[in-house]
Amino acid sequence: MLLYNSAVSGNCYKVRLLLAQLGLPYEKVDVSVVDRSGRKELLGELNPGLRVPTLVLDDGRPLAESNAILWYFGDGTQYVPEDAYERAQTLQWMFFEQYSHEPYIAVARFWLAYSGKPEEFAVRRDGVMKGGYAALAAMERHLEKRAFLVGETYTIADISLYAYTHVAHEGEFDLDAYPAIRAWLDRVASQPGHVTIDA
Repeated sequence: MLLYNSAVSGNCYKVRLLLAQLGLPYEKVDVSVVDRSGRKELLGELNPGLRVPTLVLDDGRPLAESNAILWYFGDGTQYVPEDAYERAQTLQWMFFEQYSHEPYIAVARFWLAYSGKPEEFAVRRDGVMKGGYAALAAMERHLEKRAFLVGETYTIADISLYAYTHVAHEGEFDLDAYPAIRAWLDRVASQPGHVTIDA
């Protein structure tokens, strides 16, 4: 398998984390998240969105979008529930990650830590921070009474939301007021086969 990857991307990290936990080997081609020149030539035949992660399976078929890749490799393993309702809940949290979490927490992190132009974030800052804290508050309420997001076990929903939550401080989000999230982050990091974002 070949993974078009960015070392700092939380979306790419999700894929690397699950592949590590499944013990699946792959090769990487690193792609800049800042310099997007050459993306069409590199990914145009593989991913219409020209984004990373993009994965090319051993048989040559491409697969894009981080959460779709998680589902593809996780389905049929311990990381995706068998129960239909819990499977739907897993997808619910993965959709939440892409619509209510990533557009705020990942965006703030990118602009402040990796864009090279943090001053350009100022005009959007208030709305992005408000959206990010709303997502964190929703997670905190949910995790106050449970160890993981779905059922009683670690799933790809946890991987999906862990990726950007554990580096939220790089977007200047303060997790001090979210003890349930902080405890959950520790539980995720203690799972067998866990690798760090910079591994």
